[in-house]
Amino acid sequence: MSTPAPKGTGSITPADGATYARIMGVGGYRPERVVMNSEIIEAIDSSDEWIQERSGIKSRRFAAKDESVVDMSEHATREALTAAGLEASDVDAVVVATVTHPYQTPAAAPILADRFGIRGAAFDISAACAGYCHAISLASDMVRGGSARHVLVVGVEKLSDFTDPTDRGSAFIFGDGAGAAIVGPSDTPAIGPTVWGSDGSQWKTISQRDSWTEVRDGDLGWPAIGMAGQSVFRWAVWGMAPVAQKALDAAGVRAEDLDAFIPHQANMRIIDAMIKQLKLPADIPVARDIAETANTSAASIPLATERMLREGEIPHGALALQIGFGAGLVYAAQVVVLP
Repeated sequence: MSTPAPKGTGSITPADGATYARIMGVGGYRPERVVMNSEIIEAIDSSDEWIQERSGIKSRRFAAKDESVVDMSEHATREALTAAGLEASDVDAVVVATVTHPYQTPAAAPILADRFGIRGAAFDISAACAGYCHAISLASDMVRGGSARHVLVVGVEKLSDFTDPTDRGSAFIFGDGAGAAIVGPSDTPAIGPTVWGSDGSQWKTISQRDSWTEVRDGDLGWPAIGMAGQSVFRWAVWGMAPVAQKALDAAGVRAEDLDAFIPHQANMRIIDAMIKQLKLPADIPVARDIAETANTSAASIPLATERMLREGEIPHGALALQIGFGAGLVYAAQVVVLP
């Protein structure tokens, strides 16, 4: 039997994307309630000194009981739009990175988009603490590929909803918050190539303790997130500095060229180890927001970025290396020009 001939000889019209993409503005939201280590220690038979020595954390923010992932995202989005000098009507797509939106479906992104009257593409991604860097990469590709001109990226978590307050290994680690960024077209390269990957063989080291079906079928209670701290620490300390170096190499940037290093806020000792392995000059500002915000997963990098810019710790237009890593295990890093 002969193969049918194609019906036409026409070609698909290519999308008209931007040559480059950049972060145009950032915003952050930190819930009002400050939770000191002193509120955590009794339930885990610990001390403020032990928590600070182990993680560098002094306090964290917890959202109000009726304050949702979408609520926090809305606050951060308004700041990012203002910083970018744009209106919500300029946004073509919304990407929300989160693992704590409490609905399997619908995603948080369409609900957030609706609050701003945005009718473009809207979806969530689940890449835990690397989610923001994943979303920045996706947004950059969307702008350059022509499927969107301006993309709202949000990293947001309400980890207090998924934390076991009696778990000595994780109760002190997590906090809540939201960070947002607007990604749009650029005349010059401003978001470097993303170096990313995963190691699913280690998925149990950071994970929800029980699946939803196990919760349904058993008497298991609420499925909090657990962590094998030492395994995660070793993976991050020895595995993530080479990833960060690859991101520098891919962007054609040297460590001494950086204006800032903004790693995921997982542990102060991990940050210090990465600084040493990357041989960063002593005068380069490094995000250490974990001391006051704890680990906010996908929100940690944009929250730190917003604060460092707002407080003048780094200049606008700074060249920054950002890297996220966490549950999966997954990671992503890129060099960016900050707005």
